[in-house]
Amino acid sequence: MRRPRGAAGPEHGHALPVTGRPQRKQMLLRLDPAVHEALARWAADELRSANAQIEFLLRKALTEAGRLPRSPAPLPRRGRPPSTPPPE
Repeated sequence: MRRPRGAAGPEHGHALPVTGRPQRKQMLLRLDPAVHEALARWAADELRSANAQIEFLLRKALTEAGRLPRSPAPLPRRGRPPSTPPPE
């Protein structure tokens, strides 16, 4: 687990924004190598990381089973965060 870092230094030209989002949970997952390879190929086809693909599939299964909590945090967006926060 990494320690939180301070604001970006002068080499970056601006400070990092501080958000009130809760930390994402980490877990260890052991997979059969063939299953991991198939998952990685599927994730690449959909332009996701293997981790994002696993979360996507878990959320889909929870929704179909009627077990997804009412207010889960949205899936994180891919790529660089926007330079200005989106209007709410």
